Amino acid sequence: MAHEHKLAIFRGTLKFKSNVTKIWGVFVFLSIVTIIEVALGILKPEFLTETRFLAMKLLNWIFIILTLVKAYYITWDFMHMRDEKSGLRRAVVWTGVFLICYLILILLIEGDYIYEVYKNNYVKFDF
Repeated sequence: MAHEHKLAIFRGTLKFKSNVTKIWGVFVFLSIVTIIEVALGILKPEFLTETRFLAMKLLNWIFIILTLVKAYYITWDFMHMRDEKSGLRRAVVWTGVFLICYLILILLIEGDYIYEVYKNNYVKFDF
């Protein structure tokens, strides 16, 4: 199975796309996204660290979005979601995206609350 080929249509002609070509394409894409993340983490541009959007630095939003892009692409390619029916693709991928976004929301709300407690030395609301 390692040497299977995928049928692709290029400009009206049928050609086979080898698995080696697909693997290198995945490697290049994930490498580029990772290099961007690492470069932004090292450089930390001032306009991204000082600008806030929805109570979080813009740089953090970029990291979250790039991580979601990588997770989506890994699911799309390594779990072979591109070859499945659209209903199954949506059920798997969008459920994961929703749960990750929900987790981020909860972490941001709770993290902000704990930050305020430590910063102000008091609890601003009781449950």
